[in-house]
Amino acid sequence: MTSSGPAPFSLCPDVVAAGRLGALWPRLLLPLWIWTGDLAGQARASHQHLHPHSIKLPGDITLGGLFPIHARGPHGVNCGELKKEKGIHRMEAMLYALDQINGDPELLPNITLGARILDTCSRDTYALEQSLTFVQALIQKDTSDIRCSNGEPPLIRKPERVVGVIGASASSVSIMVANILRLFEIPQVSYASTAPELSDNNRYDFFSRVVPPDSYQAQAMLDIVKALGWNYVSTLASEGNYGESGVEAFMQISREAGGVCIAQSVKIPREPAEGEFDKIIKRLMETSNARGVIIFANEDDIKRVLEAARQANLTGHFLFVGSDSWGAKSSPIAELEDVAEGAVTILPKRASIDGFDQYFISRSLENNRRNIWFAEFWEDDFRCKLTRPGIKLDSDKKKCTGGERIGQDSSYEQEGKVQFVIDAVYAVAYALHNMHQDLCPNSHGVCSSMDPVEGRLLLDYIRAVNFNGSAGTSVLFNENGDAPGRYDIFQFQMTNHSHPGYHVIGQWTNNLRLNLEEMQWSGGDKSVPESICSFPCKPGERKKMVKGVPCCWHCELCDGYQYQLDEFTCEMCPTDMRPVPNRTACCPTPIIKLEWNSPWALVPASLAMLGILATSAVVVTFIRFNDTPIVRASGRELSYVLLTGIFLIYLITFLMIAEPGVAVCAFRRLLLGLGMAITYSAMLTKTNRIYRIFEQGKKSVTPPKFISPTSQLAITFILISVQVLGVFMWFAVVPPHTIIDYEELRPPNPDLARGILKCDMSDLSIICCLSYSIVLMVTCTVYAVKSRGVPETFNEAKPIGFTMYTTCIVWLAFVPIFFGTAQSTEKMFIQTATLTVSMSLSASVSLGMLYMPKVYVIVFHPEQNVQKRKRSFKAVVQAATLSQKTDKPNGDTKIEPDRTQ
Repeated sequence: MTSSGPAPFSLCPDVVAAGRLGALWPRLLLPLWIWTGDLAGQARASHQHLHPHSIKLPGDITLGGLFPIHARGPHGVNCGELKKEKGIHRMEAMLYALDQINGDPELLPNITLGARILDTCSRDTYALEQSLTFVQALIQKDTSDIRCSNGEPPLIRKPERVVGVIGASASSVSIMVANILRLFEIPQVSYASTAPELSDNNRYDFFSRVVPPDSYQAQAMLDIVKALGWNYVSTLASEGNYGESGVEAFMQISREAGGVCIAQSVKIPREPAEGEFDKIIKRLMETSNARGVIIFANEDDIKRVLEAARQANLTGHFLFVGSDSWGAKSSPIAELEDVAEGAVTILPKRASIDGFDQYFISRSLENNRRNIWFAEFWEDDFRCKLTRPGIKLDSDKKKCTGGERIGQDSSYEQEGKVQFVIDAVYAVAYALHNMHQDLCPNSHGVCSSMDPVEGRLLLDYIRAVNFNGSAGTSVLFNENGDAPGRYDIFQFQMTNHSHPGYHVIGQWTNNLRLNLEEMQWSGGDKSVPESICSFPCKPGERKKMVKGVPCCWHCELCDGYQYQLDEFTCEMCPTDMRPVPNRTACCPTPIIKLEWNSPWALVPASLAMLGILATSAVVVTFIRFNDTPIVRASGRELSYVLLTGIFLIYLITFLMIAEPGVAVCAFRRLLLGLGMAITYSAMLTKTNRIYRIFEQGKKSVTPPKFISPTSQLAITFILISVQVLGVFMWFAVVPPHTIIDYEELRPPNPDLARGILKCDMSDLSIICCLSYSIVLMVTCTVYAVKSRGVPETFNEAKPIGFTMYTTCIVWLAFVPIFFGTAQSTEKMFIQTATLTVSMSLSASVSLGMLYMPKVYVIVFHPEQNVQKRKRSFKAVVQAATLSQKTDKPNGDTKIEPDRTQ
């Protein structure tokens, strides 16, 4: 055993260096060796008295070891405080593995494995200086020109040849060391370096590892994020290969897989400034919805992040998913358990090695002198001070007795990577064993074929091993030297547990198995917190994506008559449909019609029924007293025609209310204008006859033509035929049919939308159907005005005139009501009611003014219904002329005309 640095090449104290590089390596390596040698010399000079540099165990074959025995020192100092777990535990695991292998008669029989173990001080540049020890034997110097002062050639001590290196721990250190070891073809097997960059077999072809790379770890962490239903997370990485490579692997895998977006990607500087972690927390809070934080950071950075979160009063806000650097360690969360509660961490699948526990707790100052750092560990572990000659003991520290026992007088828990250190040593041992069997089949010990061990051949054997490791799981490597991905998933829980701490909640071996029921979060909450950019849209809302962030969107309601076609699209429902209440589909629009029990139908129907009864009463009375003077004087033939028209006007109300069908629609077309055409054709014929009689009487005593009842009927039917002919032409062009109008009742609120079952009669077609009757009405009114001077006892001119004036007023009121309600949601009902009431009123006016007085006289004053003496046409005209000249409108002379003309 030795505590020195790299062994000197010459034993002469006054060697003159004038050598040159041997034939093995080109002269280009000389500047590198001189530069790194100077650095190493400076390091040794400044720290030799504080930190001895290596452990040397003799053996037939020597393995190198790189361990972070000490932490990185402060600025200007390479090495800092001792690392008990990551340093001493792991290094002792290598010594334990070597003892096991050397004591195994089946593995490498008659061959002893030695070691040269170095301290990397958790610094990559310092580790590179130290690793030059491993390549000394491969750099041969020409000593032919070197002489001692007495002229004798120097005695050169040949340094041990390292065939493989176990380590390093940090990925940044492994990367730095791997660059020089590959130049000398020395295989390297790491027990803890997980940076994805080291999987590049072109750049790091001599590097292997018994732990899975972070690319597997990143995939496992992504699977965890997805299993928790998160899609919006931030990443936090310590500056350096481990942190940055881990986060980059996570981001790349998440981009390729999709479904998870990165809100913030924050880097922790190597040398954080004052307040740096407070700034990091503030930056993470800029996207406060991203509560999930993927963290690839060292223990110190994790602890300071948790402290900053507590200081910002954000305990329980962040949901950490930690890499294996966090794992199941208690040191990063000490006194910060409330902030770390619910944190999900990942760790390569491991097991506690019972044999190592028995080995390590049995170590003491007496039986472990080969570990040159064990005395320092002893002082740190038991918080005491060993006495040394010439060094005064501090008064505030107790003296170490040497009788302390690990695990009894101090706390002990096996470090998590111990298993992998043992597996790494065994991987090289099995490779050497297989190599020895192939190259030295009948030799005991190392044969000439393995002296020296060829590095590239040993690498092939290392990559080919497959054995059950210390934890019972298989140890093997893929073509890039990576171990398979096997992880345990932990969650730090504090509530509802008798032993708060890390609890295994799942595993990952190429796929995730996570027990969500066993998970609990801040305050013991069982429901998984959310870490999403945007909450899911409600049914009937579409996603409007935020440009450049596929996990973020705004929810927009599908309004109006739109429904949600898919999560990104709203489409209009077909004309005959409307959206369902949650707007996820369309449903048929309800179809309605004017019902008999509706107020819009009851009022018109009641008026029409009264009108039909009154008309029937008049008709029955006229038929009963058909030959009486009043009936005969009223013009029986035209009266029956006119009463038929009035009856049809009342009847159309029931057709307008009835459920539309082909027959109903046909009768609507026919009777809508026919009743009015019959009524006003008869009235027009009557007023025209009266007008022509008195106009002719002014010129001649000869009666005008076509004033007989037969002529009057002919004229009336000719006028009616125009309406009938127009309707039948309409039948021929557009056969009657029903339609469902979805536009009429289509208000902004689709819940109120209705399809209206109706006949194919638009507002314009209704007006066109009534237009001819309106023309007859206006013409009749004109003749009524012209005939207003006829004596009231002479004929019906004045009652007809009053009838037409009133009818015109009714229809003038109808027009604005009918067209003014075109935009109303009750349009069909209002217009139907308005039309039918207007028609009933006009019919009632005609019936009331023309026939009710006659019926009254016939029924209640039959004495007035007697025959008067007949007068000639000449006497009638003279009486009329005399009536116009008298001051009294009615005159004193009562002249009864001959009404039989």
